[in-house]
Amino acid sequence: MANPTAAMLVIGDEILSGRTRDANMYFLAGELTNRGIDLQEVRIVSDDATAIETAVLALSQAHDHVFTSGGIGPTHDDITADCIARAFGVHVDVRDDARALLEAHYESTGKELNEARLRMARIPDGAALIDNPVSIAPGFTLNNVHVMAGVPSVFQAMVASVLSNLQGGQPLLSQTLRVLRGEGDIAAPLSALAKKYEDLSIGCYPFQHNGVYGANVVVRGTDGGRIEHALTELAKELQL
Repeated sequence: MANPTAAMLVIGDEILSGRTRDANMYFLAGELTNRGIDLQEVRIVSDDATAIETAVLALSQAHDHVFTSGGIGPTHDDITADCIARAFGVHVDVRDDARALLEAHYESTGKELNEARLRMARIPDGAALIDNPVSIAPGFTLNNVHVMAGVPSVFQAMVASVLSNLQGGQPLLSQTLRVLRGEGDIAAPLSALAKKYEDLSIGCYPFQHNGVYGANVVVRGTDGGRIEHALTELAKELQL
């Protein structure tokens, strides 16, 4: 049986402007790989309602799971909850269970649960809360879309909360063969290998170091034995 598939939607003008470097995709890809969920697509959109709604619907229809990051904080440009609700045609408002979490948290810290902070308790109807042990304000899951914060420490905690409830498949394994030859010199053997091992993903990633050209050949799949056989065959073909 094929592994479940996933997509990620990164939301935020700060990512597209280059002001902030996204770290969440790298983290999510590794966690999904270990869980046996295949991350097949990543999109980055601005803080634009139409762009968010269009993207989340398209990704939701194409994949088993969608993970979003960004846009669920207390400021005016945090519009993700509203966009997700509109995309699926449901109402969104402050919800009692989310409010209770925030009330307890801010009471314990001596801070006011003001109107801005209360925005983080706005949850679409029918959504399940995603636990946030770092800063309490929850994310949520609606249908197959998991909506999480953009702050890396919070995002990572929320991913752990979500993945604990998801059924994965076979973890994706990989091995690398470092070849000190240019891509053009190994292209033909790689092509033949890819045709023979169609169940594996074979990638070639060139590098140049101190004037020496080479490539890292990465073979990925769910069968460790097949990966080992493919790399052994390639090494023999290239006389390594």
